[in-house]
Amino acid sequence: MKILIDAFGGDNSPQDVIAGTVAAVKAKKGFTAVLVGNKELLDVHLSRYGYPQDRIEILDAKQVITCEEEPTVGIRTKPDSTVCKAFKELKDNEEAKAFVSAGSTGAVLVGATLKLGRIKGVARPALCPVIPTLNGKNVLLIDSGANADCKAINLCQFAVMGTVYANAMGVESPKVALLSNSTEDEKGNALCHEVFPMLQSMKGINFIGNMEARDILSGEADVVVADGFSGNVALKSMEGAVKTVMYAVKDAVYGSLSGKIGGLFLKKRLKKLKEKFDYNKRGGALFIGVNKPVIKAHGSAKKETFKNTVLQAVSYAEFDLADKITAALIESGVASAK
Repeated sequence: MKILIDAFGGDNSPQDVIAGTVAAVKAKKGFTAVLVGNKELLDVHLSRYGYPQDRIEILDAKQVITCEEEPTVGIRTKPDSTVCKAFKELKDNEEAKAFVSAGSTGAVLVGATLKLGRIKGVARPALCPVIPTLNGKNVLLIDSGANADCKAINLCQFAVMGTVYANAMGVESPKVALLSNSTEDEKGNALCHEVFPMLQSMKGINFIGNMEARDILSGEADVVVADGFSGNVALKSMEGAVKTVMYAVKDAVYGSLSGKIGGLFLKKRLKKLKEKFDYNKRGGALFIGVNKPVIKAHGSAKKETFKNTVLQAVSYAEFDLADKITAALIESGVASAK
């Protein structure tokens, strides 16, 4: 099994990408990491680490598609880019099982769809991050940014893909909720009104009704379905809220002498709270619905995130998501004809 890693994607590449990859290789056996990028530069960086020499390979790619470039143009005009070379390898090499990148989200999503192709029966792939919750569970938010405008059939397919993904994480009969502006069945926009009864009647979907964005972190649902625009707004709002609260707590603790004294007693608990909501420990967002796992790590990802994202990719590859998603779509009656 080979896991491809975009060595020059993200704000902290290639140093943190390489450090995280080396850490992942040391943490788990059974796979080979393939760093995609400029071989001369990667050789220099890798020479600073001790690692099993047969566990890390390099796929030479001289170009990089930046976040400032139009994704479709970049994919078309830069065949020697890290993204294009990785997707070609994924498509042509049976041993290549997954791809990890913290680079241009648009380039990764466009490249995965055009170069790698959709899973049979999937109309639109979706971004699906793993979100930590108050009760210690994880919740999947699908879609969180790949498809700003969606049809009812897309959200039904997201529910199926999210259910299969949750199964891969060990959740049996995961609870599926529809993101809306209220929990009442009749609330929501026109899309929610159309999707709600469809989700209720779908075979294999444990639908529990509407959910407001403020309840996502409660852990009441295992999968929250949304169009990409609403899902992305909800995701960014949660990230901002958690960050603000953490800063506020830190300010309250260190803002006075009494706070500092109290902070000494709360230090361990505050550390655990911070770790509970730390996205670095959960890796990246799976671009689910394409023929092999593609994981988009945060642009500011560092060593720990890359390590966990690579290990995440290994577990997805072992589960064989593609065949299970196709079977689930057919069973639920929402498989796309194209």
